[in-house]
Amino acid sequence: MKYTKSFLALLTIAGLFVACRKELDVQNPNLPTPESASTETGILALGQGGVYISGFKGLDEKFNDGVPGFFWTGAVGFHDIMGDVVGAEAANWFMNQIGCPDEVVLDNNSVVTNPQNPNKQYELLRGVNDNSNGGQNPTFHEWANMYSLNNACNNILSIVEDVKFVQDADVKKKTIQAWAYWWKGFAYARIGSIYYAGLVNNEPNKASNVFVTKENIINESNANLDKAAALLGTLSGGGAYDKVMGSLVPDYIVTASGFPSPSEWVKNINTLKARNILVNTPLASISSAQWASIKTLTDNGIAKGDKVFVGLSNDNGDIWAPLGLMAGKVTGTPGSVTYKVSERFVQEFKTGDKRKENNFDQEPAPWIGNSDRGTIFNTRWALANNGNGLAGVVVLGSRDAGAISLYLAGSYEENELMKAEVKIYSGDVDGGLAIIDAIRNDQGAGLSATSNTGLSADAAKEELRRERRCALAFRGVAFYDARRWGVIEKGGPGRTGCVVVDAAGGINTNATIRYNFLDYWDVPANELAYNPAGAGSAPTENPKR
Repeated sequence: MKYTKSFLALLTIAGLFVACRKELDVQNPNLPTPESASTETGILALGQGGVYISGFKGLDEKFNDGVPGFFWTGAVGFHDIMGDVVGAEAANWFMNQIGCPDEVVLDNNSVVTNPQNPNKQYELLRGVNDNSNGGQNPTFHEWANMYSLNNACNNILSIVEDVKFVQDADVKKKTIQAWAYWWKGFAYARIGSIYYAGLVNNEPNKASNVFVTKENIINESNANLDKAAALLGTLSGGGAYDKVMGSLVPDYIVTASGFPSPSEWVKNINTLKARNILVNTPLASISSAQWASIKTLTDNGIAKGDKVFVGLSNDNGDIWAPLGLMAGKVTGTPGSVTYKVSERFVQEFKTGDKRKENNFDQEPAPWIGNSDRGTIFNTRWALANNGNGLAGVVVLGSRDAGAISLYLAGSYEENELMKAEVKIYSGDVDGGLAIIDAIRNDQGAGLSATSNTGLSADAAKEELRRERRCALAFRGVAFYDARRWGVIEKGGPGRTGCVVVDAAGGINTNATIRYNFLDYWDVPANELAYNPAGAGSAPTENPKR
């Protein structure tokens, strides 16, 4: 490790977090210092603000843009664009181009090529990955937010040992340490799941110049998650633990959703570790040992009724305003919202699925965007605000404060669908289908059972594919899935049987989309300009073309 003028180190020190004083009770909320955080109240405020503000909201305003929004609608929103869950016409952060496939073959066999220049998504990403673009570089935001989060957690860990707690010092310290290691594991998981290389930074306000492979970054994620789990294994709920967690999680989130007990938190860790394996391994090459690891982790992962880490909006927008969640950013008619519902997403819902009826409204006429930005975002669908009133059916979209939970990491549904995937790919087809049926029932889909109906393994895999897209909508895994399934690969099958609205408003029902997207992004030039790769570094550019 060495001290550097790393862009991210400077950014994090200068703006560790800027937040509402009511929510983050630090002596100087604009620049907390070791002195201001060395009390019990101070370290708890640093723990809350370091995660929720530094990680998810705290980049200087000159790097942010109100159109894509902060981390969960900007950086993570791009995952849903590339996963073809939503589309975007706006040019901010080049979001209108990041989801443009190489070509779309319409029903009449005419070919619509990417109209942008350059006309390959990876060429775009490389062309705009320049430090001079600042916040307009789309590859910058996830990197910057997650290293800011990681550094905030490094600060927490460096200070907590010296904090003088009023009572129950051991429990309080271990809870805060578990909190920091969990979010470090989360940050490394996101970095290793989208960038080709990264940095292991485990000291506050310092940065290495030795870049390591994405695999090593995922290993670092797991190592930090294991440290959190080890600490949690020594704790029990109630008392000092609840007091600390009630201070670390903002009041309006605690009130609505609660926080995990130590044993539930360990289950959250197992689910995230299972995701780390699944989404970073091409389906075609996943090994029996990896399937076994995923099974072990998900068997001990989030169960129905367990508390998980969620985000909720509030009217003040202390962390998230209603439009700071994808649930709000997509809700409304296509011409009035930033993100437009993808036709390929809506077509995943089977005939008779009440989730479609409750969540999507068909427009009187297709919405057609600027043809010079392609046709992929043209759509007939709007996400209904607070659903369409079907009792017992999941609601996906709302522009109201606190109405929809944003899943920050894993969820029961994700854990169960990973279990189902293990079963189906290990030969227990009906066991996997039974899980899919249960998830659909939980979400009020009203569909007939698929298990014990004689479906083949291939048919079961298709049920799984569709259900992951439906049940895990707006949870930030759609692009990971498209990548591991080979959908985005150059020369791969792309996607066939697609619904596409062409530039004339025609509805194509058997189109083919060839995406050819970059699977892992290059290290942002915003980092390399200030922190060039040192000796022994792994390649910082993905060799795929």
